[in-house]
Amino acid sequence: MSSLGDSSTPEQPAPQPPSGDTIALEMEWVEKVYQGDHVKQATARAILMGALLGGALSLQNLYVGLKTGWGLGVAITACVLSFTIYNTLVRLAPKVFGPPMSVLENNCMQSTASSAGYSTGGVMTSAIAAYLILNGKHIGWVTLALWTFFLAVLGTVMAIPMKRQMVNIEKLPFPSGIAAAETLKSLHAESDAGQRQARALGRAAMVGAVISWFRDAHPGAKAGAILKNLTRFNKFPEMIAFPGATGAKLAALGVHLEGSLIFIAAGALMGLRTTISMLVAGLLNFVYVGPKVYALGGISALTGSAIRKWSLWPGASIMVASGLLTFALQWRTILRAFSGLGGRKKLAADDPNAAAEARIAAIEVPSSWFVGGMAFASVGLVAVGKVSFGISWWMSILAILLTFFLSLVACRATGETDTTPIGAMGKITQLTYGVVAPGNVTTNLMTASITAGAAGSSADLLTDLKSGYLLGANPRKQFLAQLVGTVVGTAVTVPMFYILVPTKDVLLKKFAAPSAKVWAGVAELLSKGLSSLHPTAVLGIKVGVAIGVILPLLELRFPKYKKYIPSATGVGLALVIDAHNSMMMFFGAVLAWLWTKQNKAKAEEYTVALSSGIIAGESLMAVFVLLLGALEYLAQ
Repeated sequence: MSSLGDSSTPEQPAPQPPSGDTIALEMEWVEKVYQGDHVKQATARAILMGALLGGALSLQNLYVGLKTGWGLGVAITACVLSFTIYNTLVRLAPKVFGPPMSVLENNCMQSTASSAGYSTGGVMTSAIAAYLILNGKHIGWVTLALWTFFLAVLGTVMAIPMKRQMVNIEKLPFPSGIAAAETLKSLHAESDAGQRQARALGRAAMVGAVISWFRDAHPGAKAGAILKNLTRFNKFPEMIAFPGATGAKLAALGVHLEGSLIFIAAGALMGLRTTISMLVAGLLNFVYVGPKVYALGGISALTGSAIRKWSLWPGASIMVASGLLTFALQWRTILRAFSGLGGRKKLAADDPNAAAEARIAAIEVPSSWFVGGMAFASVGLVAVGKVSFGISWWMSILAILLTFFLSLVACRATGETDTTPIGAMGKITQLTYGVVAPGNVTTNLMTASITAGAAGSSADLLTDLKSGYLLGANPRKQFLAQLVGTVVGTAVTVPMFYILVPTKDVLLKKFAAPSAKVWAGVAELLSKGLSSLHPTAVLGIKVGVAIGVILPLLELRFPKYKKYIPSATGVGLALVIDAHNSMMMFFGAVLAWLWTKQNKAKAEEYTVALSSGIIAGESLMAVFVLLLGALEYLAQ
């Protein structure tokens, strides 16, 4: 939104400029938005507060991941909590805690907390828990701590060359990044417009919190039942059997609404093009294609979860093919991100762009950090993989190289849709090692965990950097804060994983562990090689690659009609998430579009604030309820 200093709209990223204009585009941000040189940012109190909050919120994501298979971003939660807690401390003891944090200090704190709370737990609730299911015993704590830390560092440094292209040049939305930035702007606002947006954000947060409380905490059976029926719209889809679904009811296929406003808020930030692509692809997959595959024996049960396990293959193929093709087509501007690696000719001193490029380079994270960080993390992963898991050194290096390209895909998906397809990217690596190392379940799991862990960290850092970009923060300081978070997250999540899941029996009895079960199932399936895949899955992969290539080429060939061409990322993502997620995002985009048509000025002023408030309120209450559940479990 324009109020955030970003000229592109969430539904359609800014057009790719000619390579000669990219420096001017970045300098416009430096001159008009950047304030990292004169506003406090990476202070000790900001990093310490972020570490403390991130450590606490990492427990939330570990618990949620084991229960539901989902990982929740903690950036907005951390923003609100840090602002509230620290301002309270300032009022109580101003001489001890000093003045309130600046908006960039809060943003730096957000980077630390988000890294600690998100980038270290995802792999534990998927690949590591799957290892426990398949082997019946835990990985040693030293091995797990080193593996988790190196993965988080790898993902963090992999984001360095992507940032300038995806955030600075393409201006991808990264909806949670926009929401976090808007939340911070509202909290620190002094103008009348800022105060109005802050009040709107607060009211929306209250709505989100109330819905989350009645949905998750169940304070009253009657109220909870009413809300559940209203929000999930259960009765209507249970009465309908779509002809193409061979008699299956829509609700069983996942075609229903859900008791959450978060996806509606995210859809309002994403825009119509992506969400329409997701809606059409999702309904087509779950209502028509899935039942057809079931009739051919490619799916064991006619349910939404069973269909999603199959459609993960074509969905991941679409995202990988389109992501890598887009990467290849943008090679000129991407080479600028690797300027320190020798991929770009140094500008001559008399070049009119030389001074501007030097100014930009002094602010952005240098490529030398990328080289050093990649070397450090890669050596660590290769060593741990060889000593602890018996993975050949060349297999680990192959997994790291594959991870870089799959992280590009994951980060683009996050930038466009606010959802990181970590599981889908991990399955591509599992598929690869089903060929490279057939029969080796441990190698299959642990190499795929490199992809999943690093992709999550990369997407998380870019979301943070989007917030910083809108607020005028220094990317180098955000990067360092993120690295601190990886240490804190590792120190908290590793021991807590052993406490929550002491044995395989506890994991299977106390937690649904859906991600872990899928990972374990795929590893066992691919242990026999690709021949174990059902023919429909193989066909789905081929069709997915074709779609992933055709759609970006159509965008390139007909740029004037881009808004009418389905988003490859949206189509692919719709096949790896539930149908109701896509439906709710579409409804959010439609509501935002209708409001804009009715009152453009009001919509531009309040859409981001209201969406951010809903996300913040529901997230905060969800954290509170989940922590209550975790404490109750530990007390048993």
